[in-house]
Amino acid sequence: MRRRRVLSALLLCLGAGVNTTAPAGAAPAPSPLGQVIPAPASVRSTGGAPFVLEDNVRIHVPARSPAAKAVGEYLAGLLRPSTGYGLPLTTAAGRDGIVLSLGGDSGREGYRMDVTGRAVVIRAATAAGLFHGVQTLRQLLPVSVERTYWQPGPWTVARGTVTDRPRYAYRGAMLDVARHFHPVGAVERYIDELALYKINYFHLHLTDDQGWRIAIKSRPRLTRHGGSTQVGGGSGGYFTKADYQRIVRYAASRYMTVVPEVDMPGHINAALASYAALNCNGVARPLYTGTAVGFSSLCVGRKAVNTFIDDVLREIAALTPGPYLHIGGDEARATKRHSYAAFMRRAQAIVGKYGKTVMGWHQLTGATPARGAIAQYWGTRGDEPSVAAAARKGTRLVLSPGNHAYLDMKYNARTSLGRAWAGYTEVRKSYDWNPATFIHGAPASAVLGVEAPMWSETIGSSDAIDYMAFPRLPALAELGWSPASKHGWSDFRRRLAAQGDRWSVMGITYYRSPQVPW
Repeated sequence: MRRRRVLSALLLCLGAGVNTTAPAGAAPAPSPLGQVIPAPASVRSTGGAPFVLEDNVRIHVPARSPAAKAVGEYLAGLLRPSTGYGLPLTTAAGRDGIVLSLGGDSGREGYRMDVTGRAVVIRAATAAGLFHGVQTLRQLLPVSVERTYWQPGPWTVARGTVTDRPRYAYRGAMLDVARHFHPVGAVERYIDELALYKINYFHLHLTDDQGWRIAIKSRPRLTRHGGSTQVGGGSGGYFTKADYQRIVRYAASRYMTVVPEVDMPGHINAALASYAALNCNGVARPLYTGTAVGFSSLCVGRKAVNTFIDDVLREIAALTPGPYLHIGGDEARATKRHSYAAFMRRAQAIVGKYGKTVMGWHQLTGATPARGAIAQYWGTRGDEPSVAAAARKGTRLVLSPGNHAYLDMKYNARTSLGRAWAGYTEVRKSYDWNPATFIHGAPASAVLGVEAPMWSETIGSSDAIDYMAFPRLPALAELGWSPASKHGWSDFRRRLAAQGDRWSVMGITYYRSPQVPW
């Protein structure tokens, strides 16, 4: 430890001179306070000697808040491996070190961070705000802080004040585990990556034609048979109830709420293959490993189907502490229009019966959305009259336009992964759109937020997830968090370029877009 302190002190001394030509081995200047993603609402730099994280620093946490203490433990867990410092937590009042404080009027997720030569003070009304402030502090520290083994430092943070709160209440990312199954560890890894950019909803697409991925006690064949394969074949897989609850808890520890999706009445072949009674002819369909859509449908109105959807939604609602339950509703081409409307009315009523708020893809607006329902838009033009009409009547919108927000779209014609039905989507295209005005005729107040979906027809590994998500995921995160006045491609691409080294250290394989000066 003494050697580390001496080396850190030496590096600081080398970097303390005022000459514009730094000597070899000089410590780099700390990152400007605004050099983070998403862009903070307000930044005021004060200049002067930076805060230096050293081995005598303690993390001060509120005495009567287990949640705030957990944020402090999370921060210490991030910093200890690379710094080698103990970073003990204390409930004693303090004006130096790192101080996490509850109070103020920053809203449910906002925070204020004040950096002086003696302390970094993060103050928020809630533990969620503290957690988001920690992510800002994390990005301001040198990228080597992400290492899992000791680094020499120095660990500096520029002086000044960051005042921040989100633009939208819903800032989501979706992972499709139905087309290709991704195990718990891969899901948790993605959640950790999302947390860095202040994502607060994690949408799990759990069922589709190619696989059923969530255990239902009353319907064991859904996973035993329906979860036994995936796109292109292979063994598939599924989450036990314990697995799903572990994901829910892990997401909650990163201040993310899980939104489970069971797609119906279409995208349902895995269930139709598992239970013959869900088919109008009473014959189970064969398992499916292709990528076509729109060919499957529950036999709407059948008693067996009504019992089935009640069983499934009841069990998933009981496992899910979050407020939302997503029932899909997209591309139900094999369901007659009147049957679709009747089905969605029934499914929405069941969701409400079990205490949850309905989410559905925007085709829900072609039926009758329940009071308080949320429609998730995935089109490309924003000109669907039913969506705008529903929004004017009170239906809230989460925007995921396929040509801007879908992370599985190819970057260009040379991209080996992904699809291109919505066109090629470079990082600037992901960034250059305005959620408040995208749906023609819809009031801006109807927009609850944005979500970045990752469909998995071609995505079979964590490396594939990373490559398609980065650098576009941070672009969507900034649209959801930062005020519209802070949006600007020139500044964003500069800040995005600075993230590349951090991703490399974190083991994230990312697309080196030629639009970004890495």
